[in-house]
Amino acid sequence: MGSLLALPQTHHFCPSQLSLDPLGPDWDCPLGTKDLEEEEGPWGGGSGLPPPGCFPGCWRQDVGLDCKGSLEGAEARAWTVHGYSLLQSCLRQAGLPETQDRSQAPRTGCPGAEVTLCILGSPSTFLSVLLEGGVQSPGNMLLCLSPAWLTKVPAPGQPGEAVLLVSKAVSFHPGGLTFLDDFVPPRRVTYFLAGLGLGPGRGREAAELARDLTCPTGASAELARLLEDRLLTRRLLAQQGGVAVPATLAFTYKPPALLRGGEATPGLRLVELSGKEGQETLVKEEVGAFLHSGALGDALQVAVKLSGWRWRGRQALRVHPRGELGAVADTVLALLEKLEEEESVLVEAVCPPARLPFPGSPPPGPQLAVRICAVVCRTQGDRPLLSKVVCSVGREDRPLRHQSSLPQTLEVALARCGLGEPGQVAVVRQHVKAGAEAALAAVLALEAGLSAEQRGGRQARTDFLGECAPPGAGTRGPWGCRMAARAERRPRPGPGVDFALTVQGRALTPVALELNSGLCLEACGALEGLWAAQRPRSGAEEAAAAPLVETMLRRSAHYLMEGKQLLLIGAGGVSKKFVWEAARHYGLKLHLVESDPNHFASQLVQTFIHFDVTEHRRDEENARSLAELVRARGLQLDGCFSYWDDCLVLTALLCQELGLPCSPPAAMRLAKQKSCTQLHLLRCHGPPWPAPSLHAVPCCPLEREADVERAVHQVPLPGVMKLEFGAGAVGVRLVEDAPQCHEHFSRIARDLQGEADHPGIGLGWGNAMLLMEFVEGTEHDVDLVLFGGRLLAAFVSDNGPTRLPGFTETAACMPTGLAPEQEAQLVQAAFRCCLGCGLLDGVFNVELKLTQAGPKLIEINPRMGGFYLRDWILELYGVDLLLAAAMVACGLRPALPTHPRARGHLVGVMCLVSQHQQVLSSTASRETLQALHDQGLLRLNLLEDILVPGEYEEPYCNVACAGESPAEARLRLLGLCQGLGIDGPHYPVAHFLSHFK
Repeated sequence: MGSLLALPQTHHFCPSQLSLDPLGPDWDCPLGTKDLEEEEGPWGGGSGLPPPGCFPGCWRQDVGLDCKGSLEGAEARAWTVHGYSLLQSCLRQAGLPETQDRSQAPRTGCPGAEVTLCILGSPSTFLSVLLEGGVQSPGNMLLCLSPAWLTKVPAPGQPGEAVLLVSKAVSFHPGGLTFLDDFVPPRRVTYFLAGLGLGPGRGREAAELARDLTCPTGASAELARLLEDRLLTRRLLAQQGGVAVPATLAFTYKPPALLRGGEATPGLRLVELSGKEGQETLVKEEVGAFLHSGALGDALQVAVKLSGWRWRGRQALRVHPRGELGAVADTVLALLEKLEEEESVLVEAVCPPARLPFPGSPPPGPQLAVRICAVVCRTQGDRPLLSKVVCSVGREDRPLRHQSSLPQTLEVALARCGLGEPGQVAVVRQHVKAGAEAALAAVLALEAGLSAEQRGGRQARTDFLGECAPPGAGTRGPWGCRMAARAERRPRPGPGVDFALTVQGRALTPVALELNSGLCLEACGALEGLWAAQRPRSGAEEAAAAPLVETMLRRSAHYLMEGKQLLLIGAGGVSKKFVWEAARHYGLKLHLVESDPNHFASQLVQTFIHFDVTEHRRDEENARSLAELVRARGLQLDGCFSYWDDCLVLTALLCQELGLPCSPPAAMRLAKQKSCTQLHLLRCHGPPWPAPSLHAVPCCPLEREADVERAVHQVPLPGVMKLEFGAGAVGVRLVEDAPQCHEHFSRIARDLQGEADHPGIGLGWGNAMLLMEFVEGTEHDVDLVLFGGRLLAAFVSDNGPTRLPGFTETAACMPTGLAPEQEAQLVQAAFRCCLGCGLLDGVFNVELKLTQAGPKLIEINPRMGGFYLRDWILELYGVDLLLAAAMVACGLRPALPTHPRARGHLVGVMCLVSQHQQVLSSTASRETLQALHDQGLLRLNLLEDILVPGEYEEPYCNVACAGESPAEARLRLLGLCQGLGIDGPHYPVAHFLSHFK
């Protein structure tokens, strides 16, 4: 890892000279070998002062860089000033305004309640992350230019761990606005990312600050040491990641525990040495066998290098012809003298030149070197995601570094090397993606088996790799370009992977050389800066840092909510089983109020309170009684919430009694009673415009038979009749004339009189109905997260055609296939309707239809979306609505990306007992569906647990398929449904999916 706030020093390349770090060890090698510069050493040595910067332009010099209560020496002060000047230079080149100093008016904030993403490192290295953080979480992305701006204090009740506090930082905001801020009192850091390294002391300070924190950290010195061991990572990639690595012979001296034992790795031989001297015979035998083995394939050269974190960026490699057994053995023996415990000497195959005749190849001239860099991030569920690929191109006879070449897209770089056919470029991109994601997956698997001490703290993780993918020394790419670029040593946030791209049977295959240093985020940021100078970023040009910032926010949310005490009203049924697993994952302490004394969740919570909450006409009285029970038990609650339709008004009343955050009870009542919602919004004419009344639909409440006759003269027919307080589309019906209205009202009045007739759909409120106008259009769900009346996030899904005359859902697709303008109309309509009803804080599900005249409201569900919605949003966007609802209930602003982007598409279909009872007991049994889910062939959301048909039914389950596009997901789902028997003449799945074309 590079030194903190370091800039590259100019180096002069000489092929006949060893590239040795001034700080590194010297060693002598036999003459006659070929020396190749492998890596720049970290600039420095000497005084430890920052280099004389070249920062064109001018900015204010009288800024408050000193931190109260902390004294910096002259050297540390020089580094801080250097970092600030570098930041201003970066902002100027990006066309952004100078940082404003407002440190004389300290920010007070809400210490302990805010998301605080803190980076200690070089502004140039982290600029893309900082700017993206300013967009996704305004004012919460902070850059510290000095370790003195941060303080570690012991964590109460957590021996050996510390809380990290920030007293001064540069805060980032939308539009690239930055402010130099002081925080009084200091802000508690919820995510820490440090630039670690060997440079003038500050890297060591950063490493110490990052160790054993209570908050999540994205790097640690301990993890860096592991990932910088070439031999360890090479075996890791080969065994755990299934990534091809070059044939390697390793001589290890007292290898670390992670390298001892284990299964043999093809093409990778480890020879454990008992000592460093007297090994001449063994070395010559092993080297001779290796050079003559078939593992080397067509390789004509081998490279000899040192392996171990101590040697990263501090030595050169030697390349020998394969036939020079004596020279190779002598080089190995010379290097053995320099080894310490847990270090190795590697002899590895240099990938042979690979040429393919491509039409339109460039004319003869200087061969080009290309460098492919990628950024891959940890996303939801600890899954790797390739974020961006960026390339550099230059002459092969000169060292190719990020600083000496302009960043380019993969397509442009490969076209310059003679590979311009889109299909071939797509193959290269797919190989880079597969290799990069497999590399991070292998790293994550390794870390999962490490102790907190081995990781550098309980919360230390590797959240991203900045990959570097140049082929190995002396290789030629399959398009005829010589690729001899080497990764220079520079300060950077995380390790990368070097790939050699070779051809096997005309198939391009990436060969991972090592986890290596790189400036990939910086290169990606530079490329994005070139685009931004010409036009705004489109959806296809997502910032490389976007997934990393989303991970920072996600881990911050976990940290803020760990240990929170929450009262949950109503446990729900089988469809809400995910709640208990999620609570355990997030470290929530749940206290449950539930009517069923035998509910399975009673054994999964901190406190179980048996209380009948089904009689909603007594909600006010029940709220007072529950408040007394809570006080009597001495529960110290941080929040109270519910996701169960029946309990929403009671929850709001109870929060009012206990003084906990929640939307007002009046707003909950208004949203809960469907006719009141529509009639109230019809009266909301604004300003501001457009007013909520534009989205409301005429309706009439029905409490008795006489109301039906009046309603048919007020509401245009055909219309929709439904229960005022109903859920799950139970009892909803299309009615075309007055007789049908009377008939349906009588049937509901007879069949659904109370809670016992159909539990969980709101009959505890009574069985009153309403008649509303039927509107034509496509149906959509909008799931919103609101905090303080501000819209934080919105997720739109499309529904397939319902099975008239009932309105049971059939199919769904996410994300929406609508045009961006139509999607925005739906989001704003849902938002305005919630505000119009007084819903200011919470997670809400709004059902709308998109008509020729714009969005029209079906109903507001003042809780998170049911059925599959929470699961799908978590899978596609990495946003957990349950966690967001819990944060709002605790008065915390949910840590959400401002513009979350879907990582694929899901298309699903509902299964009904009335239509699928036979297949659900045979070809599509619960066990079969679960097995397919576990294999990743479908996504199963079980909504009921019994196969009993009824006149008023809810869906039994939802099965969905994922795809890179809606068409791919749709075709997979249709084939699956046909194979399982879900599709049929009476349940035409193809028709239900037709809206998603």
